[in-house]
Parts: sequence; C-alpha cells; structure tokens
Amino acid sequence: MPTSRPGGGHQSPAAVSTVGLRKSFGDKTVLDGIDLRIPAGSVFALLGPNGAGKTTAVKILSTLISADGGQAQVAGHDVTTSPDGVRAAIGVTGQFSAVDGLITGEENMLLMADLHHLSKQEGRQVTAELLERFDLVEAAKKPASTYSGGMKRRLDIAMTLVGNPRIIFLDEPTTGLDPRSRHNMWQIIRELVTGGVTVFLTTQYLEEADELADRIAVLNDGKIAAEGTAEELKRLIPGGHVRLRFDDPDTYQTAALALHEASRDDEALSLQIPSDGSQRELRSILDWLDAAGIEADELTVHTPDLDDVFFALTGSAKVPAQPGRPAQPTQPVQPAQPKEDVR
Repeated sequence: MPTSRPGGGHQSPAAVSTVGLRKSFGDKTVLDGIDLRIPAGSVFALLGPNGAGKTTAVKILSTLISADGGQAQVAGHDVTTSPDGVRAAIGVTGQFSAVDGLITGEENMLLMADLHHLSKQEGRQVTAELLERFDLVEAAKKPASTYSGGMKRRLDIAMTLVGNPRIIFLDEPTTGLDPRSRHNMWQIIRELVTGGVTVFLTTQYLEEADELADRIAVLNDGKIAAEGTAEELKRLIPGGHVRLRFDDPDTYQTAALALHEASRDDEALSLQIPSDGSQRELRSILDWLDAAGIEADELTVHTPDLDDVFFALTGSAKVPAQPGRPAQPTQPVQPAQPKEDVR
C-alpha cells in the first residue's frame, strides 16, 4: 500500500512544483514543457523508459543543471534565483553510489558531516545515529568497498540524510539490488515519509511505484503522458473485467444466454463481463445476477496493472487485447498530450 495519503479537505503545500519545464541537449528535446505539483510529505514516482528524461528532471530540480525554459520551485525556493535555498532543503541519491570505497562507512559519514559544516561533536552524533538507523554499525569500521550492493545503497541514503533534508530525490535507488535489499529500501523510504520527508522517486520498477507512491507520473517523449494515483492510472487502460466460472454446464449455458454481451470460454465454463473494477459497478453486476437467479461458483475481478499502463502510454509494448471498455477514473487524471518524435 502507498505510504501516505494527503487527507481532508485542503490541499497540502507543494514541496516541488514545475510549470512548463523544458530542457534540450543539442537538437534533442528531453523535457518538453512538463508541469508537476508534489505535496509535502508524500512519495511521488516519475516513471519512464530509458532516456525519457527522468534523471534530467532530477538534475534540474536539484540545481545540478539549468532548465532552458519554464519555472520550478523546490521547498518554496526558485531553482534559478535561489539555488542555495534549494540545496539547503534537499538531499540527492543518484543512480550511481556516491560512496567512497577506499574509506570506511563511518569515515564516509563523517566526511559528509564536514561538508555540511557540522561541528565534530555534531558530526559524530549524527553519524552514530544514522549508522544505527540503517543497520550499519557492525560494518562501520570496514572499507565501503567490502559492502554489498544493498549496504552501499543504505550508506548512500544515510549520507544523504546527514543534512536533515526535507525533500529527497532518489534516482532509481534500487537498480541492481536483489529482491530482499529492494524491500529493505522500500521500508526505509516509508520511514522517511512517516517522518515528514517528501520523496521524489524515479524508477523503472513498476511494482516499486505501485507499492510506494502517492502519485505517479509517466514521462514519455519529453512530456507527461499521464499523472494520477496508481488506481487512477490503471483505470485509464481497457481490459478490466469480472470473470464468472461455473461448475455445472447447464448453469453456465443459462448464464451465457442471459449475459449475451459477455465473452465466453466454453472449455473453462467461464464468462467475462467488462468492468472498471469499481465497487459501484461490481455491486450492479451482483444485483443483476441475483435478479436473474444466476449463481456463479467463482467470481474474480481483474483490473489492468501498472505494466499495462506503462506499455500503453509509452508504446514500449503492445497490451494484449482483452474484452472490456475504457473506464473513467474516479478522480481527474492528466490526459495524454500529443507526442512528438523527440527520442
């Protein structure tokens, strides 16, 4: 389940916002006017294929490179006119570890404390607390080159937290990690958000976005193809259905005649009824079955997943055709914009 949900009747303040953000490298347009609004204390996931511009967006928002156009604010500071204010409020963990393998984990932490101008006492205190928090105490005196991939990633994020940032950019933080290390990283991200930190996450792991993110944006060809919660995005894609399975062939035939618009599988004695998977529509189907005197032996609800959404919006692969119809999301979802060939 996602880590947190902005609640109630008022909108949370934006930790990160962009309007018309643009960036090109030569004749290649990487970001083509993207608009984002990320509430404070939430997890935002930016999805996209390789080369979509995810890392470029992170670099602009963290003041590492400048945009060609548009506006961006991070923690209330304009990234162009107040870069120092932005840097004081953020932490960044890139795709590649910033850990120095020639020194120990503890020395890496103390070095980061010096860069943040902490006193020796403060630096040692923060280092000890973070090493404990990230389960690195036993390995603290060992060279970081001896650490596993998961340990290096934990140390990397611990170093990012030395400055107590309010907003953290995690650029594909679990790439190359084994499943256990990835799940450990997910738990760390949940704990960060519970503590009030805003997390801007880029990832190619759709399960990761589904598991962690309050809101997700799909970046393709330099544009935001769609944005919303995981459930909202899934509702954009056709293919949702309710499957009814019967043990008795006669009951199946009766149901098939009554549900003449359903797709049949005579061998499996099952019917598929197009559905968006919502509670309202499921209740309507159940009421109709009761009124018709039809009782299925098994009922299952199938909805598209984020893989389907990603493939459909980015053109990375064709989604198998399934009976059903496009369903409208329960909340407004930013529609796909016309695509241009800017790969």
